[in-house]
Amino acid sequence: MSDNELPFAFGAPPLRARLRSTPDDFFVEEILGYEADGTGEHAFLVVEKRGANTDWVARELAKFAGTAPMNVGYAGMKDRHAVTRQVFTVQLPGKADPDWSAFPHTDVTVRSLGRHSRKIKRGALRGNRFVLVLREVEGDRAAAEARMGEIGRRGVPNYFGEQRFGLGGNNVAQARVMFGGRRVDRDKRSILLSAARSHIFNGVLAERVAADRWDAPMDGEIWSLEGSRSWFGPEPFDATLAERLARFDIHPSGPLWGRGETPAADAAGELERAVAARDEDLAKGLADARMDQERRALRLQPREFAWRWLDDGALEVSFGLPAGAYATTVIREIAATL
Repeated sequence: MSDNELPFAFGAPPLRARLRSTPDDFFVEEILGYEADGTGEHAFLVVEKRGANTDWVARELAKFAGTAPMNVGYAGMKDRHAVTRQVFTVQLPGKADPDWSAFPHTDVTVRSLGRHSRKIKRGALRGNRFVLVLREVEGDRAAAEARMGEIGRRGVPNYFGEQRFGLGGNNVAQARVMFGGRRVDRDKRSILLSAARSHIFNGVLAERVAADRWDAPMDGEIWSLEGSRSWFGPEPFDATLAERLARFDIHPSGPLWGRGETPAADAAGELERAVAARDEDLAKGLADARMDQERRALRLQPREFAWRWLDDGALEVSFGLPAGAYATTVIREIAATL
């Protein structure tokens, strides 16, 4: 199911607009949740890049420091067609830092925050902060402001974004071929497994959005804890769970498919099994790959959600998201983007 086919939580978006007219219209700042500890052999760097790929920056940092690319760490891939600010570590055992201000690329600025005792691992971040500008805006401004108010109150469905599925959404088709017996290298295999799980998850979430149950419980619900990969349930929905749901401490969850049975029961479990059965080859392939059943929140709350109209009629939207969430899943509820 493509992004355009996924149902909207609040109806069709009230605006049409252009996103990423320039990289400056899509700003992302990484939120690690920790700082350099001041010791060790890893340079702890804040890098701001414009129109550059994260892997390319990592390789160039290694080249500049005279070390191997494997000695450079970062927490997450950041969009090339954007201005992004993120942390890298560069292991320099027994060596002083080079003059990072002399890094020879005009669209990349490197600033050292000292030393750190370990290499940053992939995924080791709290989230990201976004400032996005929508240009050539058409549509009903009042309706858009009402929509953004609703997003601030209820959040949005936590769909996996199109980036997860590759160019033209082809990763799911490639996963089917892989499960049919084609061999792929390790890195590609990981990407295709993730795409298959994401496809089934989006399918479950789409069904619940269509039924207006993406931010409300179903019988047999499994609950996801805010800011954690932990989950619990099923258990009877009571006043305590209702209060925690209302303050975004817990969320209804959907499956990241794997071997064994979904832990969801009753109506929630029946729905998940039915969606997985529609893509039986993907579900079986994930089980055969020995992926465990895991969970992901169905609801996403943008933090510090704010917007303003700029003098030229453009709309600036800013918010923070936890790691693994997609800014485009927020924007799609506001505007159909070009």
